[in-house]
Amino acid sequence: MTSSGGARRPGRWGRIVLKLSGEAFAGGNGYGIDGELAAQIATEIVRVRSEFEIDVAIVVGGGNIWRGMAGEGVGMDRAQADYMGMLATVINALALQDTLERLGQPTRVQTAIGMAQVAEPYVRRRAIRHLEKGRVVIFAAGTGNPFFTTDTAAALRAVEIEAGALLKGTHSGTDGIYTADPRIDPEAEKLGEVRYLDVLSRGLRAMDNTAVSLCMDNELPIVVFDLMGPGNVRAILDGQSIGTLVS
Repeated sequence: MTSSGGARRPGRWGRIVLKLSGEAFAGGNGYGIDGELAAQIATEIVRVRSEFEIDVAIVVGGGNIWRGMAGEGVGMDRAQADYMGMLATVINALALQDTLERLGQPTRVQTAIGMAQVAEPYVRRRAIRHLEKGRVVIFAAGTGNPFFTTDTAAALRAVEIEAGALLKGTHSGTDGIYTADPRIDPEAEKLGEVRYLDVLSRGLRAMDNTAVSLCMDNELPIVVFDLMGPGNVRAILDGQSIGTLVS
C-alpha cells in the first residue's frame, strides 16, 4: 500500500468496505447532496487513510435521489425503477470522488453498469490494484442487477476484494443494532456484539438478509455504526467498541 503522507500504523483490518446510504448525503433536506456532509464524510476517509495502513473501498446508495421501491409503489416496473436507483448511486459516487480528490485523495469510481465517459467498469482485479496503489475505490450502480440492494452490493464487493470487514454507516442517529427501533421503543437495548444467525432469526435492523447471509457464509465481520459521529471510523479501526459488531 502506498502512503498518503507521514508514517502510518496498522489498523484493525488492512482493507475495509465502507457502506454509505444515499440519505447520508442529503442532510436535513432529505433530498439531493449536502456539500458540507459530503465534505465531512470525505474528510473522515482521508484522515483514516493518512493514519492507518489501510485500503478503503466505498459502496454508495442512491436513496437521496431515487429509491426503486418507491417507484414500484406508484406502479412502475420494479426492474426499471431499480435501474433508475442504480444511476442515482453513480451521481453520489461522482460527488464523493470530487470531494475526496479536492482533499488530495486519489479516487476511482467503478460502476456495475457501463458508462465509460464518467467512470470505469467494475473489474475486480483492477479495483484491487487501485487499492494497492493507495487509491480509494468507490463502487456504484449496486450489483448491476435489479432486485438487489446496495447493502448486498457492499457485501458482495467486500467478499470479492477480500476485505477484512464491512462497515455499515447509519445516518439517522442510531449508533448500532438494537433489540427494537430506539426511536420508537424506549426499552430498546443496544447490542455490542451479535451473531449473524441472531440478526437473521430475530429480524434485527442491520442490513438486508441477503447481505447478512453473504457475510456469514464468508465469515466477513460487519460493524454497524453512526457514520455522523466524528472520528467513529478512526475509532473502529483503532480497535474501540463503536456500534455493533456482527460476526
